[in-house]
Amino acid sequence: MPLQRSNSADKFIVDRRRPHRNSDVARAVRKTRDRLAQQSGSPDFDREMLKLHAHAMIGSVAVIPLLVAAIAAAGMLAGMGSQMLVWAGLTVLFHAGLALVARRTDKTEASDIRPTLTQRSFLGAHFISGLGWAYFASLSCGACGIDQFPVIKAVVLLLAMAATAIMTSSLSGALVATFAVPLLVYAYVITKPMMPIEMVMLGLLAVALPFFSYVAHHLNRSSVMLMSFRSEKDSLIAELETANAMSDEARRRAEEANLAKSRFLASMSHELRTPLNAILGFSEVMANEVLGPMGNPTYRDYAGDVHESGQHLLNLINEILDLSRIEAGRYQLNEEPVTLLALAEDSCHMMELRARNKDIKIIQEFEPTLPRLFADERAVRQILLNLLSNAIKFTPSEGEVRVRVGWTAGGGQYVSVKDNGPGIPADEIPVVLSAFGQGSIAIKSAEQGTGLGLPIVQGLIAMHGGDFQLHSKLREGTEAIVIFPPTRVMEELPALPTKEVVNARRR
Repeated sequence: MPLQRSNSADKFIVDRRRPHRNSDVARAVRKTRDRLAQQSGSPDFDREMLKLHAHAMIGSVAVIPLLVAAIAAAGMLAGMGSQMLVWAGLTVLFHAGLALVARRTDKTEASDIRPTLTQRSFLGAHFISGLGWAYFASLSCGACGIDQFPVIKAVVLLLAMAATAIMTSSLSGALVATFAVPLLVYAYVITKPMMPIEMVMLGLLAVALPFFSYVAHHLNRSSVMLMSFRSEKDSLIAELETANAMSDEARRRAEEANLAKSRFLASMSHELRTPLNAILGFSEVMANEVLGPMGNPTYRDYAGDVHESGQHLLNLINEILDLSRIEAGRYQLNEEPVTLLALAEDSCHMMELRARNKDIKIIQEFEPTLPRLFADERAVRQILLNLLSNAIKFTPSEGEVRVRVGWTAGGGQYVSVKDNGPGIPADEIPVVLSAFGQGSIAIKSAEQGTGLGLPIVQGLIAMHGGDFQLHSKLREGTEAIVIFPPTRVMEELPALPTKEVVNARRR
């Protein structure tokens, strides 16, 4: 049955054969860049600005009616009578029509707004609301006896103009559409006859309209910048979320693949070791000529080579399986009280022959007495042998390896293995701590190894809740330190009381 392959769009996230990886992220980035490049005039941007204008008009819906009510009350007190009530009613009615247009726009979805039609509706509503102010500009106050009534009307128009400029800054042209007709009506009314103060007020109104239009334009630009910043923030957040989701998916797939590999290797222990045991056993029988002499001595040498190669392969498989079980979480610790001093001494004794062949001296610096640890004896022994093997491997002839065992400052116990070899460059320490990683010195010196010793040490000590540290300097040597936490140290139990002590206590 053929393998089923996924046809999803993100199946090439971690495919390194493609020249352009993460194509989905690239498309998301291009889409985001296009959104950020939009300027005022594009339909989406204009819709947002119209929604912002509608929201501003709804939020300030009571400002103009309150201003109109205050002016109407003042006019009634001055004796203007019914004409002031008529003006107030018409102005509030016209402003209510503008508020209805704003509310309808605010309730409409942004995607359903037609920018050109909605903008014309707003400008038309503002023009109609301006007719109320035009009616106010045409009012006269002959009965109230106020000589400077045109000045008062100009001041009221200035106040209304300033308030409208702030409220309508999101819509270009709204201020002019509202107060162009009232300004013309005011100029027509005061021309018969025109006093100097009235001329000054007309000039002030004529200058105020472009000035407030300029202020509204700058407020509009501020609104545009605010919309751009918000759009940029939203787009960048979307871009980051897209990239983060794809990164999480790629990491999840890599972790699943690595876990599947580790589980596969961990379950292949028996299948890999069984044929190797046969190879090692039969090659050893042939090399030692147990069943009789071999006719050709070359065959005996070949059998010895097969045995050595098989032993090397078995050691390699054992290391790979140990690391795989650690990564897969299937390495079971058989914890029991162990003596770190005894294990360190046994490990040094086991490596003594290899060190003697290279004329390397192993120096032991142990604390005189240490309490026992609650740990896995096999794992601790493997940690010590791996560290000693690495130190002897990279220490030159007539060098020395210093092994120390003692207390830590926090009450734990530690093992330190220090050599005076060539050392490891600082930037290569993460490499040698990774699986199958080897430093440049090991590669140049053609030292045999798989690069699994230190990762296994790191994994085993982590399972004990401890810490592993590697310190090295070029041409000064390397020191590997394994630290067991204080929780692993077992307290010495007091001795059981003798019969004499028990009898003395009874007395």
